[in-house]
Amino acid sequence: MGKIKERVIEYLSILLLQKAKNVDKLFHAPNLFFVGLAGTGKTTFAKSVAESLGRKFVRIPFGGLSSALDLRGQSKISPEAEPGMIMRAIRRAGVRNPVILLDELDRITPESRAAIMGVLIELLDPGQNANFADYFIDYPFDLSQVLFIATANNTNSISTAVMDRLEVIQMPSYTDEEKINIAKNYVFPKYVTEAGLTADNIKIEDSLWEKITRPLGFDAGIRSLERTIEGIVRKVAYKIVSAQGQTFTINESNIKEYLS
Repeated sequence: MGKIKERVIEYLSILLLQKAKNVDKLFHAPNLFFVGLAGTGKTTFAKSVAESLGRKFVRIPFGGLSSALDLRGQSKISPEAEPGMIMRAIRRAGVRNPVILLDELDRITPESRAAIMGVLIELLDPGQNANFADYFIDYPFDLSQVLFIATANNTNSISTAVMDRLEVIQMPSYTDEEKINIAKNYVFPKYVTEAGLTADNIKIEDSLWEKITRPLGFDAGIRSLERTIEGIVRKVAYKIVSAQGQTFTINESNIKEYLS
């Protein structure tokens, strides 16, 4: 993941310098495109970009998107008139310069793919997005200050014209060492806190983390790991509310009970 972080930092550097010096001329940074298997941190990296720049973050899911009108909006003469997903994202953000995540571009339905790719070209091209046409608003809207980031599991169904406007960053699989570090220091504390527990209520022996991160064999991402840890925490929460105790230690002798 080190090289990925370096590329993202390089990408952010000019934007951060521009912000610090109040440069009026907009720098058209390349649109990042995180490509990798589910759970490899694509959305997390996108959120980190927004946080680093101090910008609002909005996600637009493309999974199952069936019409370009979902993005462009419906004309006011239509009974189903409403702004498209792009303008609704701007409204949710409440600013003109959010980071908008175009999530899972590879999951667009085949029958609408060509039309949606046409809208994406307009969004991602700095020569066109200053006059974006939403059919509901019926007036050009300037999207040139928006920072678009895209994600996909693969690029097989993405048009060449769209790919030309994206800077692809391949997301590698996590190593076991990285997954153990993420599990111990981020995922586990997160689920403990969300469950209303404390570190005193649940402890996991260090020797068990490898078994927890690979209960069913290799997994490229961390989603299954998150589900495993959430399940462990949930079982402990149940034991506490059913008066079976207040402190539980997961060890070699009882780990199977918590992984079942």
